[in-house]
Amino acid sequence: MLSAAKKEFIEFMMSADVLRFGEFKTKSGRLSPYFVNTGNYRTGKQIDTLGKFYAQCIKETCGENFTAMFGPAYKGIPLATAAAGALAREYGINKPYFFNRKEAKDHGEGGSLVGYQPQDGDKIIIIEDVITAGTAVRETVPVLMNAAKVTVNDMFISVNRCEVGQNAGKTAVMEVKEEFGIDVHAIVTVKDIREYLAGEGNYSEMLQKMDAYMEQYCVL
Repeated sequence: MLSAAKKEFIEFMMSADVLRFGEFKTKSGRLSPYFVNTGNYRTGKQIDTLGKFYAQCIKETCGENFTAMFGPAYKGIPLATAAAGALAREYGINKPYFFNRKEAKDHGEGGSLVGYQPQDGDKIIIIEDVITAGTAVRETVPVLMNAAKVTVNDMFISVNRCEVGQNAGKTAVMEVKEEFGIDVHAIVTVKDIREYLAGEGNYSEMLQKMDAYMEQYCVL
C-alpha cells in the first residue's frame, strides 16, 4: 500500500518536471520509460519542500546519530544543503554539511572539499539524487576516505530504481552495500512509482512499458 507521504513525494516530483515519462537514455545506457532529473528543481519553494522530504527520511533512519552530511558534486550539493537546513528547522538537528569540487582549488584556502572538514572517527551520511549503476558512489567514497578516517554507513536518495548493477541478479544498491557497507535509503522506489501510476488509472500504456523495463533490468 502506497503511503500518503510517498504519494505526495511522487506528485511533487511530477509537478516539478523532475519525474518524467517517455523514453530516456540513462547513464548506464539503458532506454528507460521514466527518468528522474533533480536538476529540474529550480525554485526556492521546491528546494525547501525537497529538503523536508530528505530530512524526514534522515530523521526516521538515523535520528541524530551522524556527524555530517556530504553532497557529491554537482547535484548532491543543493540536496545536502536543503536537507541540512530542513533538519535544523523541522527537528532541531543542527549538523554540518560539506561537498566536493570537481576541480581542486589551488588558491585561497585550497583543497577539494567545501564546508565542513571531515575528522578521523566521523560518521558521514551521503545525500544523492538517484542510483542507477552505482558509478557515482564508487567515485564519492574514495573522496571521503582520502579526507579522513571516516565511516559511511548510510546514503539517502530520492528514488531507488532497483536496477541491476555490474553483476547479474544484484541491484546497484545491493552492490553498494556489499562493496562499501553502505545502506541506501530511498524516499520512494520504482515499485512505488509503478503502484502510483496503477492507482491513477490513466497510465495503461506507460504501465506496460514500465513492466517490460522492470522485468528486463530490475531486481524486485
